[in-house]
Amino acid sequence: MRPSRLLLLSFTLLANLFGGGLLSAQEALKAKPKPEAYLLLPEPRIMRSARSLQPAGSEKTVLSPAKEIADSPFISTYSTEEFQAIGISPETFAERARVAADRLLKELQPEWVRDDQGQVLYAVYRGERPIYASLIVAPSLPHLFEAAFGPEIWLAAPDRNALYVFPAKAAILGDFAGDLEQRYSTEAYAATAEIFSWKKGKDQPVVVGGFAN
Repeated sequence: MRPSRLLLLSFTLLANLFGGGLLSAQEALKAKPKPEAYLLLPEPRIMRSARSLQPAGSEKTVLSPAKEIADSPFISTYSTEEFQAIGISPETFAERARVAADRLLKELQPEWVRDDQGQVLYAVYRGERPIYASLIVAPSLPHLFEAAFGPEIWLAAPDRNALYVFPAKAAILGDFAGDLEQRYSTEAYAATAEIFSWKKGKDQPVVVGGFAN
């Protein structure tokens, strides 16, 4: 083979290797989502701050203004100074967090869990980002699941990395209550042990029960 031909092949191989690596890095950077600055994080009531909001009907849960951060645990509630710097009320923050939750829902796909006969039991959003429990305030949730579960859904978020969506049927949720309680009780960053009901036409969910003592 001619030296010029060998040189051309070598150059092409190197270009593919380094070019492909550069492209992969660029794609990874592009695919990395922008950190969310407006999240309502469900937390045990003991974690409440002056900025936390209490969900309707709740006795054990608060919704705290939070944001994604670069370091572990990758989400943080706002300090007094940080929240003052934003210059808005907790209620206004909550409105923005609901808009953000709806936007995130459009970008995510739930996992549908079925029984042996193929009947849908429940759906779940989950992943590595600690944003999934915060989806519980997304106003579009009842509409998204109306065809599958009817005009009322029940929501559970035992930890920050998952949101479970059930039909409003105690028997179905009861079958999984033990698993939900275990996730809540063993998770270092537990979210809520309460069950939220969201009915079509309502502007927010209401706590109707719980799965842990």
